[in-house]
Amino acid sequence: MEIPGRRAGSPNPKLQRNWWNAGNSDPPEFTAPPKFTSRNKTSVFDSARKAELPFEDLSLLRRALTHRSFVNEHPDALEDNERLEYLGDAAIDFLTAAWLYNHFPEMDEGQLTRMRSALVRTEQLADFARELRLGEALLLGRGEEASGGRDRPALLCAAFEAVVGALYLDGGYPALVEFLEPRLERATQLILEDQTLLDARSSLQIWAQAEIGETPRYTTVDSFGPDHAREFVVDVNVGGKLRGRGQGHSKQEAAQNAAADALAKAGQVVFRERRG
Repeated sequence: MEIPGRRAGSPNPKLQRNWWNAGNSDPPEFTAPPKFTSRNKTSVFDSARKAELPFEDLSLLRRALTHRSFVNEHPDALEDNERLEYLGDAAIDFLTAAWLYNHFPEMDEGQLTRMRSALVRTEQLADFARELRLGEALLLGRGEEASGGRDRPALLCAAFEAVVGALYLDGGYPALVEFLEPRLERATQLILEDQTLLDARSSLQIWAQAEIGETPRYTTVDSFGPDHAREFVVDVNVGGKLRGRGQGHSKQEAAQNAAADALAKAGQVVFRERRG
């Protein structure tokens, strides 16, 4: 039976496990593998070992760690990680919502929404990626590498989502639960201890609807810098009035900072500015 996402000629997972169990440090050669450099290929296999990622099909993990900048420079790399990122994003959202629903029966819808937003925000998922040392294993183009892409929150967040998507294809929902739930539990405890880690956009929406009866509106008003280090400026308006402005390496980060600025000006919880 064909496993979703596995290409013809991709590594045999049983051979890989036997090879490692025999004490070998480098992966064996396989029929028609993608022509990555030996350094990058080894880093992907090492990443699985160091992070104890439970992959059967390591070609899925390799795809999850392949940034589009690498594909642009290496024609032999057939696909980047953006489709897996899409899948992982949806999987994380669902599993996080279900986990919170089952573990916090005392929370109402608004509280659950705020907690979920804090758990799936870019910075939190980037922290998960750092715990796994995914930045070290990413396959990046030269420009992305030179601009510090290995530690950029937006890029690490996307890599973590892609790994989750790949893990779902590889091991199904049970593997996903085993992988994500311990991380959700640890992160939730930190958030409950430090309210400034809650998602600023969700908090601003709750405040705006309660105090003004309006929903915040976000507008990108400026962007500057090269493509690999783009900066965005976002304004947030509530009730037709400018309430805050934020800047960041992505529109999402800039919007979060704009919401934090608006909350601070409204005398609410002062959120730390998120910068990647």
